[in-house]
Amino acid sequence: MTNGTTTDTAPAHAGAVSAPQANQVFAAIDIGASSGRVMLGRVSAATGVSLETIHRFPNGVIELDGGLRWDFDALFAEVLKGLAAAASVAATNGEHITSIGIDTWAVDYGLVNDAGELTSVPFSYRDERSRATVERVHAVIPPEKLYATTGLQYLQFNTVYQLASEPNLDGVQALLIPDLIAFLLTGERRTEATNASTTGLFDAVAGGWATGFLDALGLPRNIFPELIQPGETVGTLLPAILEQTGLPADTAVVAVGSHDTASAVAAVPAQEQHFAYISSGTWSLVGVELNKPVLTEPSRQANFTNERGVDGTIRYLRNVGGLWLLSECQRSWAAQGFSQSLPALLDSAAALPTGGPQINADDPAFTAPDNMPDRIRAAVRNTGAVLPDRPAAVVRCIMDSLAAGYARTLAEAERLTGRSTGVVHIVGGGSQNRLLCQLTADATGKTVVAGPVEATAQGNVLVQARAAGVVTGGLAELRGLVVAGTSLENYEPAHEVSGVAS
Repeated sequence: MTNGTTTDTAPAHAGAVSAPQANQVFAAIDIGASSGRVMLGRVSAATGVSLETIHRFPNGVIELDGGLRWDFDALFAEVLKGLAAAASVAATNGEHITSIGIDTWAVDYGLVNDAGELTSVPFSYRDERSRATVERVHAVIPPEKLYATTGLQYLQFNTVYQLASEPNLDGVQALLIPDLIAFLLTGERRTEATNASTTGLFDAVAGGWATGFLDALGLPRNIFPELIQPGETVGTLLPAILEQTGLPADTAVVAVGSHDTASAVAAVPAQEQHFAYISSGTWSLVGVELNKPVLTEPSRQANFTNERGVDGTIRYLRNVGGLWLLSECQRSWAAQGFSQSLPALLDSAAALPTGGPQINADDPAFTAPDNMPDRIRAAVRNTGAVLPDRPAAVVRCIMDSLAAGYARTLAEAERLTGRSTGVVHIVGGGSQNRLLCQLTADATGKTVVAGPVEATAQGNVLVQARAAGVVTGGLAELRGLVVAGTSLENYEPAHEVSGVAS
């Protein structure tokens, strides 16, 4: 394989696709921390998964009642607008929307009372409210005990710490964001398992709620609705939703890997048994796929997480800083009147020599928005180095730091699992960033396979299609369909490249 080569290799295990179901399409609601979209997905043996973006919309936090919260009313209004547009497109094409799948970021939730009302606007994980409750939780349940049961990496915004900061949980349930959207669409309360595993209150071995932890923290045992697995049906649409969207009355909401990383990993186009993956977006999720969790003390000390994947797999990974750093820098520079395009910025960064200053890209100091270039330069100064006050230099620092962080994390994952990997799959938005992909190949010494960009939406659609009987097989077969419909780019270590893939 050579640098930047496009491959169209036939999949080793293409999933069987039922030809009579050709008019069936699937709606994917895919929402990230900064934007969301509603897409229509079509599945065929020849072309794999094809996606059509129907509606894009912004997402973000707002300052409200003294905290950072999601603008959830606006978010749900955009979801309905997207579903109405999808219904119109499908009807025009003579297609039938069989189901809807929802994936979003993890850990955050809305509180819903017995009457089905959202009692407050959901907080964002970027809010600082849970910082003060971490010690209180650990005083009741030591970190070692938390990890030995949940296998969840420590992040101060994990759901367990957020819930511990709530003043009153009487008469309410916590619905994680994709489950909250599903509830508003169907009236049915469920908690999808891949997202449940990010709460810090999920037993990684038993696959259910850690009720002993709920009791110890004084949280109601029914604080979360019952669990549901990817591929199971949540419910059908409420009459009011049918009226607003024009969707068919039999349209189901199907649980997918509702944690967006779970859907993304389900669509990693891996043909080898042991592979590494990087889901590169606002955050970077770096890890390997396992059949059972690693709950050792060294794993906890390394802050690796064991989260559920599709088909009961374990996403053994660690959060590493992501392209949030770059997007926040771009936002700051735009406010200052600097408007160079991202490809041009990356080309300028790629032209700079290797060996420049680096930062710890997943330092909590970079979690909050605003003034990111200044904070990055300050972090570099703290290392005893100097970062020039030029956007290209800052961008190169970010890219070098991310690649170095990826390499360190993958090396630790291999050490802790005793499993070596030969190929690194980068999926998501970062797979288009040629500079980042090449630097990652250089830093890891491994072949990097970049793509697909829309892995999350593809994984979402594939789980729906399998639930509908349109696709059969396990993860290997689903991934074979991703390979069939994706042009992949390969990067070998120690080659020069620049820019963003066209």
